[in-house]
Amino acid sequence: MLDYALLSALAAVVRSGSFERAAQQLNVTPSAVSQRVKLLEERIGAVLVVRGQPCLATEVGQRLCRHVEQVALLESSLRRNLPGLHPEDRPVTLRIAVNADSLATWFIPAMAETEGVLFDLVLDDQDHSADWLRRGEVVAAVTSHGRPIQGCDCHPLGALRYVATASPGFVARWFPAGVRAEAAARAPCLVFNQKDRLQALWLERALGEPVQPPLHWLPSSQAFVDGALAGLGWGMNPEPLVDGHLRAGRLAALKPSRPLDVPLYWQQSRIVGPLLADLTRAVLTAARARLAPMGPS
Repeated sequence: MLDYALLSALAAVVRSGSFERAAQQLNVTPSAVSQRVKLLEERIGAVLVVRGQPCLATEVGQRLCRHVEQVALLESSLRRNLPGLHPEDRPVTLRIAVNADSLATWFIPAMAETEGVLFDLVLDDQDHSADWLRRGEVVAAVTSHGRPIQGCDCHPLGALRYVATASPGFVARWFPAGVRAEAAARAPCLVFNQKDRLQALWLERALGEPVQPPLHWLPSSQAFVDGALAGLGWGMNPEPLVDGHLRAGRLAALKPSRPLDVPLYWQQSRIVGPLLADLTRAVLTAARARLAPMGPS
């Protein structure tokens, strides 16, 4: 049997990044935390923490931390259904995978409507966020995958609408005759990271052929907007973030009739469904308020 006092010490070190902060959370001395982690490493037969600034979990340590988090979620769910159990000392933490543009446009209000929990968000592209759920590293994800993952419930949210945008000066310089393949191959393009395929997908749909433009790498939703406003390049920006700039003329749509709708889904672990019920309702409400209706499959 695993010793959960030792596991809690490990999780606190990994969560806080240091033995000193873990000791403060657990109301013990740093020496006691160190002894517990060392004892757990001896029992498991593997190094669990890479000591440093911050302290990081090894692969085995990460697996044990995920186990501790899952047990805490299950116990919290039990307490909601068994009033005879003592209430928790601290709020449970929900680890969730979400794409950066959802976080920047509509997801925060859903978090604010959910009381009594703490959030640990993992940022990843909507085409890859479901992988965190498959690996059991998160309990829910905002994802573009509409097929339910094994052991999960899937709820359609709507479509996050993207618009290819740039400053009017950028459009006049690089696309004086409109968006054509030759011009698009020269005009600098903004890309979030290596997983970001939105610009390439839009170009292929708008022009009917693949185009390889020069790239600026900007891993931030707000930096994407700022980069477009500054004339650095063009990029696919979420309509909720740029609608005001478009109406004021600070940004221009490269092809106003060609937005790109990305369907989004909320997938959540079924085993802790009761614990996520309030958050799921808040997510669905927030999505309906800010996302476009989802088109036919």
